[in-house]
Amino acid sequence: MFNLFKKKKKIKVNLHSVTIPDQGWTKVSEDNEAIRWVNPQQSALIVLHFFDKEPDLPTAKDLDYLKKFYQNIAAASNGGTIETDIIHIHNIPCVKTIIKIPQEETGMAYIASISIPFENCSYVVKIQADEIGITGMRDAVILDRLHKTGEVEIDEENMKNWFEDPYDPDFKQGTLMNKSELEKYDPEFPEHPLSIARSLLRSIATTIIFKKEIKELPSFKK
Repeated sequence: MFNLFKKKKKIKVNLHSVTIPDQGWTKVSEDNEAIRWVNPQQSALIVLHFFDKEPDLPTAKDLDYLKKFYQNIAAASNGGTIETDIIHIHNIPCVKTIIKIPQEETGMAYIASISIPFENCSYVVKIQADEIGITGMRDAVILDRLHKTGEVEIDEENMKNWFEDPYDPDFKQGTLMNKSELEKYDPEFPEHPLSIARSLLRSIATTIIFKKEIKELPSFKK
């Protein structure tokens, strides 16, 4: 007699059920949970992670909640939010984020990610691009430009309209995004780590490949 209550067989997926272009970069390591590539010339790293467990992502539906969630995560490391969004890749809701974290000596590390959650597992594409060498050139050029136009005011105490969280002007914790980090300035500074991180994130989001078994996974309900 057939067992009508037989447990449904778990769909088998692994790290290689998702593939991303390697950008021609050097693969530095691979195990069952991650593949890592680096580009030493740009001081940048790409990692594809696989987590074989329920995602710790709070939601992939409530964008306002996610903005606050990543805002606090960034501020906890004295950093700031650059972007938080929900995007769809192959009709699957994914969470895209970019945050910045101050480096020990000078400059920023920009960390961009796409989280792809399912009911019982998740994939995360992470990009880290660090400021190296002479830092702050992008900031200085745009600050000077906006000061001359009056959009940013500078006095002995502070700079008005320069630093601001992209979603909440009343949020003042951490190292807030500044006007030079707006996406519209990326074409002027293509070698800046933020421009590199954004460009890679866009490229990966449009070229990432899901194998057949990925599309059969139970969706993330939160």
